[in-house]
Amino acid sequence: MEVSQRKRRPAFDREEGVAKAQALFHARGYDAVSIADLTSELGINPPSLYAAYGSKAELFERTMQRHAENSALPLARILSPERPPAEALAALLVAAARQYGSDPCLRGCMITEGMRADDETARRAAESLGRAGSDAIYAYIASKHPTRARQVTDYVLVTLRGLSSFACMGLSQKRLVETARIAGRALEVEFQEQSNAFE
Repeated sequence: MEVSQRKRRPAFDREEGVAKAQALFHARGYDAVSIADLTSELGINPPSLYAAYGSKAELFERTMQRHAENSALPLARILSPERPPAEALAALLVAAARQYGSDPCLRGCMITEGMRADDETARRAAESLGRAGSDAIYAYIASKHPTRARQVTDYVLVTLRGLSSFACMGLSQKRLVETARIAGRALEVEFQEQSNAFE
């Protein structure tokens, strides 16, 4: 007589869980994703979720870190010191527009949209991760355009955030890119005016 053996459930893969949670948070936003949504998507119960990740906010932070590592815009390459500043910043805006509108399910920038979370812990985590990119953009602009570095940086950051927001609202990639190119031309005028002022 054979004794049937129960199949052991495969061990939970935490990194795979982060990837699944990332897609969920990116698609819906932090506030719209519940613990029940996460446990259903990851195939675990709430105690296991907390044991693996600590809290919903901590899991969200890990998903944003994964997003930053795998999907962040290549700022160092785009903002090359040898590249004319108007050209580099215009290229940054166009690259962002293309990325934000490339996936119909995962639109916009996950970290940028995380800054709008109602949950303070999640919002601060997003702001902290986003600060590195903002600082890099400011440092690049300050090296090229020191007299108006803050104003131009604000313009670039506001434009990036606007592109992300409108991507989330469903604006097509084509229109996002067209908008980014218009913003790029405005930057060309700004840098040209500053160049003329020093001649």
